[in-house]
Amino acid sequence: MFRISHFIRELFEPTPAAARRNPPGPVVIWNLIRRCNLTCKHCYSISADSDFPGELSTDEVFAVMEDLKAFRVPVLILSGGEPLLRPDIFTIAARAKAMGFYVGLSSNGTLIDASNIDAIAAIGFDYVGVSLDGISATHDRFRRKEGAFDASMAGIRLCHARGIKVGVRYTMTEDNAHDLPALLRLVEDEGIDKFYFSHLNYAGRGNRNRGDDAHHQSSRDAMDLLFDTCLELYRRGIHKEFVTGNNDADGVYLLHWVRARFPERAAHIEAKLLQWGGNASGVNVANIDNLGVVHPDTMWWHVPLGNVRERPFSAIWSDLSNPLVAGLRQHPRALGGRCGACAFQAICNGSSRVRAEQITGDVWAEDPACYLSDDEIGLEPALAGEGRERVTLTPFARRRRGG
Repeated sequence: MFRISHFIRELFEPTPAAARRNPPGPVVIWNLIRRCNLTCKHCYSISADSDFPGELSTDEVFAVMEDLKAFRVPVLILSGGEPLLRPDIFTIAARAKAMGFYVGLSSNGTLIDASNIDAIAAIGFDYVGVSLDGISATHDRFRRKEGAFDASMAGIRLCHARGIKVGVRYTMTEDNAHDLPALLRLVEDEGIDKFYFSHLNYAGRGNRNRGDDAHHQSSRDAMDLLFDTCLELYRRGIHKEFVTGNNDADGVYLLHWVRARFPERAAHIEAKLLQWGGNASGVNVANIDNLGVVHPDTMWWHVPLGNVRERPFSAIWSDLSNPLVAGLRQHPRALGGRCGACAFQAICNGSSRVRAEQITGDVWAEDPACYLSDDEIGLEPALAGEGRERVTLTPFARRRRGG
């Protein structure tokens, strides 16, 4: 996750830069249930409105939580499917809060209503995130349900009225990019605390729909708008969180943005970006699915690392015998193509390895969604020369070069 608002604040309220370090344990995104009342176009878990057999029981969830706490996991994000469809969701959430976890609820928002808002407020969730794919008809089309936008907004407003920190999550494709400005206005007008911009990752239905992925210029335009919006709100004294996910090239693009607009701050921002360190899948972010299978993150459901019914999460996460896990833990990673030749590996860390795998079959190939030019990543026109090995580019990169 790339925290735009944090780096904008660093322009005006700089804090000392330090060496990159990992938190004591990973943030765990836990898909407690796969069932969902919607069938969203880019769902990574390919959920449906039906029961999925074999999901962890309440007691099994509690046992895993004990291990997570002992392993110093700081954050639990309770997700789905739609987690509010799980009958014991409030029992689980209450136990997690009592154990001292930061607890987030990841919902589509349509089921937050008068019947459960008291229970949601009583839990004391640290954050409730609701997905919006655009305004009104755009959102309903992506969610494949008429009235979904209005229902989600009603849920957001109920949370906001109860003083619950609430945020909007948005995944951009070419089919909904036009709604981004309106969504940002909605965030301000509705007093929403956080806006999470997700680039499309090629997993689940997102992989089926990758042909709709935002073109590189659209990604650049979106980042410019997010940076400018965050800066404007900061200058007006309005403090909101703006974050992006699933494309860590955003950090490098921000550095170029800062060099152009605040050159006197560029060195400091670069140091803070190095401290951040880019993609953290399999390092600072983990996933447990509804059956108890552990994955490097939510986009790696096709790669099981182990099952918490058979081994504790702590043992699974500490096991480096899996080549993917060992490779993800390297920093910088052993990358190929444009990513391997990039001058900013230590900032981006190769971004999404899932996209690279889905397009090329090679986990360590270049990320096809990197929207920076060759010049912007320091790629030399002639990669072959004395003392330097030629980097083999994928067909995608050759197309970018016009070859």
